[in-house]
Amino acid sequence: MIYKRVAAFYRRVVYCKELTRNMSEVGKYSVFITRSDMPDIGVNLLKKECNVKLWEKPSPVPRAEFLKEVAGTNGIYCALTDKIDKELLDAAGPNLKVVATISVGYDHIDVQECKRRGIKIGYTPDVLTDATAELTLALLLSTSRRLPEAQREARTGGWVSWAPTWMTGPGLAGSTVGIVGFGRIGQAVARRVKAFNTSKILYYNRSEKPEAKETGAVKVSFDELLRDSDFVICCAALVSETKEIFNKSAFDKMKNTAVFINTSRGGTVDQDALIEALKTNNIRAAGLDVTTPEPLPLDSPLFKLKNCVILPHIGSATIEARNTMSELTANNILTALNGKDMPAELK
Repeated sequence: MIYKRVAAFYRRVVYCKELTRNMSEVGKYSVFITRSDMPDIGVNLLKKECNVKLWEKPSPVPRAEFLKEVAGTNGIYCALTDKIDKELLDAAGPNLKVVATISVGYDHIDVQECKRRGIKIGYTPDVLTDATAELTLALLLSTSRRLPEAQREARTGGWVSWAPTWMTGPGLAGSTVGIVGFGRIGQAVARRVKAFNTSKILYYNRSEKPEAKETGAVKVSFDELLRDSDFVICCAALVSETKEIFNKSAFDKMKNTAVFINTSRGGTVDQDALIEALKTNNIRAAGLDVTTPEPLPLDSPLFKLKNCVILPHIGSATIEARNTMSELTANNILTALNGKDMPAELK
């Protein structure tokens, strides 16, 4: 009997020690999340293993608060609206091990400064490819077929009868589509426009893409793409080579019947040059999911142009894509903090 009591006591002691050890491990890392409206799936994953600090508003954390909140943290879960630069990294201090962004783009992160400090960077490639490609096609069709303009006319009394030339726009069938940036999203867009019986797909990219064979896309120079395309779609990442690649010179080289679509980054476009090209009918129309700045001021000339369709950066805004992005962002942080290989590390 005494032996059984001693054994039971010993088991309770071991259990309590194990429980204490597990509890201490659950909270051994701290992570700051930059806004309250991040999808729950990723936030809850982090809360299971980390002490999570959350900016309690569904808007970007103000810079002063950001600098204060990151002090001493081990991980940062951020969005493309959050600037991660030397000042922010200094404010975080030497305990910061990982920065993970819920985006495929990372131009808001000082990559070289993070690498210099040994801070890992996580991002979300692949998971938003289909969502962004779908939105690109939706924006292309809305712009070319003048859908927002037509809806306004229907709502405000402009629709008085069927008319043979009213609200007409260019179709995709038989057209030449040029895609600038032929990575995952550019290739996904090519597959989709091919289904519309386009005549030719051109692409401009720094390197040859073997995947182009699937759609018959042909690699050409930037100038050739601008000259020959009926639709020009920007899917390029924002890097030094692509900053304002669509400038006055580029718009001057495009057909005056061309439709321009941008679902990549606003910084790839000289916005003043685009406004002028639209005002003077140097190009037919533009569809933008991204602008500079974001959000676009309500008094922007772009909002006053009938031949410009503007969306509020919703390229990846499907429920499935955003949930997967959130989960991947959380796993990027957890694996980095635990010394494991990250599922999507920016090398």
